[in-house]
Amino acid sequence: MKNFRKSKKALSPVVASIILIAVTVAVSIAVAAWMGALSVNFMQTEEVSITNAQFTTGQVALSVRNTGTADIVINYAKVNGLQCPVAMSNSTTGTALTTIPKNSDATVTVTTSWASGNSYQIVIMSAKGNSFPYNAVAP
Repeated sequence: MKNFRKSKKALSPVVASIILIAVTVAVSIAVAAWMGALSVNFMQTEEVSITNAQFTTGQVALSVRNTGTADIVINYAKVNGLQCPVAMSNSTTGTALTTIPKNSDATVTVTTSWASGNSYQIVIMSAKGNSFPYNAVAP
């Protein structure tokens, strides 16, 4: 029985260490790639710069620029706390938009009533829940 134990072959400690290190490196590369793919979606930001408001009959047209790193969908606007419908269009061509692409200008038209000389707080709300306020005084 003593001879049986001595003739039993196994991995040498050096080979076992190399295998453990290789497995550890492979798993760490897989986790790093997975986390990198996840962080791309979380790093996109929504940022809107509202530069002007033009009051027309029953509407307020806001000149906006998407300065963030993601396209933005505007769901609705609030004028002095009251929810109002919106329509988006390209600032230069006037074509209707469903999203405001990153680094581009657009016109967001808010349907609301207004009175001359009154101050209005207009907040546009994105589909992700971000709000972008702007204060304007009706002419």
